[in-house]
Amino acid sequence: MRTQVGIIGSGPAGLLLAHLLNKQGIESVIVERQSREHVEARIRAGVLEQGTVNLLREVGVHARMECEGLPHDGFALAFAGRQERIDMRAQTGKGVMVYGQTEVTRDLIAARLAAGGVIHFEAPALAVEDFASKQPRIIYEKNGQRHELTCDFVVACDGYHGIGRKSIGEDKLNLYEKLYPFGWLGILADVPPVDEELIYANHARGFALCSMRSHTRSRYYVQCALDDKVENWTDDAFWDELRRRLPPETAERLITGPRLEMSIAPLRSFVTEPMRAGQLLLAGDAAHIVPPTGAKGLNLAASDVYYAAQALTAFYAENRHDLLDAYSQTCLRRVWKAVRFSWWFTGLMHKFDNDPISHRLQVAELDYIASSNAARTSMAENYVGLPF
Repeated sequence: MRTQVGIIGSGPAGLLLAHLLNKQGIESVIVERQSREHVEARIRAGVLEQGTVNLLREVGVHARMECEGLPHDGFALAFAGRQERIDMRAQTGKGVMVYGQTEVTRDLIAARLAAGGVIHFEAPALAVEDFASKQPRIIYEKNGQRHELTCDFVVACDGYHGIGRKSIGEDKLNLYEKLYPFGWLGILADVPPVDEELIYANHARGFALCSMRSHTRSRYYVQCALDDKVENWTDDAFWDELRRRLPPETAERLITGPRLEMSIAPLRSFVTEPMRAGQLLLAGDAAHIVPPTGAKGLNLAASDVYYAAQALTAFYAENRHDLLDAYSQTCLRRVWKAVRFSWWFTGLMHKFDNDPISHRLQVAELDYIASSNAARTSMAENYVGLPF
C-alpha cells in the first residue's frame, strides 16, 4: 500500500492532521494499534485553547463542540481559604472551550470515516524504516499479518511509548525529562460542577482541581503520593479529601456521587529535540509531555500538526522545503514556552515537601497574582494559549 503521508496514531493529533491534509488534497492513511471502541473511550482532559478551537472549525468538525462545549472566560485560584478569579477575557480578549478530548476524538473519527478517509484500527505499527530516504515505510500488523505502508512522509502521533521516536533511536535525540514526586488521583462522576469555571486549589495538604465535562458531569482531582493506589480510596474518602482542600464556601456547594471512573496519573515534563528525522516528523506526546496543570497537552499537539500541515502543504503545492526544514525549530519554540508554564504552574500549586516556608511562599505568590494586573495578564496569556 502507498500513500503520501502515513500517520501513526488516531488520537486528536493524528486525526486533526489527516483532516488538515485532506482539506489541501493531500492523501493520508492512519494506522492505530487499538480498536475504535478503545480509542473513543479513553478519558482525557478537556480544555481547548482558542487556536485548537479554530482548527476544529477550519476542518468543519465543530458542530457538536459548539452545541455541547462550555465556553469559559476565566478560572479561579483557591488558596488560604479564599478564591480569586482570573478573568482571561478581560486580560487577553480570549477564552477557552471546555469540551472533553474523548468527544473531540469521537467527532474527528466520525468525520474522517464519513469522508472516506482510511483508519486501520487494531493495526500496531512495528517500525518506521527508511525515513532517511524519499520513501519511508511504516511496518504494521493487521489480523496477524505483516503489512508495509510506503509514504512520502511519516508523522508519528503515537504518544510517549510509540514506535515513532523509538525508530529514530533515542541515542540520536536530545531528551529532556523531569519527573514530579506525586500524581493526580482523579474521579469522574455524574454530578453538577461545584462552580461554573475551573478551580485550581493550593492547600497545605496538597493540590486539588475542580473541572467539568458538562453541566451534569464533573472531573475532580487531588494530589496524591506517587505510589498510591486507586484501591486505597473509597468514593467517600475522595470527596472528604477534596472538601478539605477547597475554601469553606466552595466545599459546602460540592455535590458528590458514585464514581464512573477513578485513576491515578503520574506527572512529568518531557521534550525531544529535534522533532524531525529525515522524512519522519514527531508530533504531540511522541515529542513532548507536560504536566496536566494548565491543560497544554492536547493543545500543543494541535499546534504541532498545524505546523506539520503547513509544511507539507507548501511541499506538495509549491515544492518548498523551507517549512519542513524549520518544522522542529518552529514547534519547539512554542513547546518550550508551554513546558515552562506548566512547570511553573505545577510548582506554584502543589505540595513538594513539608517545609512550612514553601507553602507560605506559594501563598505569597498567589496573593501577588491576585493583586497585580501585570501578573494576572501574564498568567491569562499563557493559560489561553500563545498564538500559532
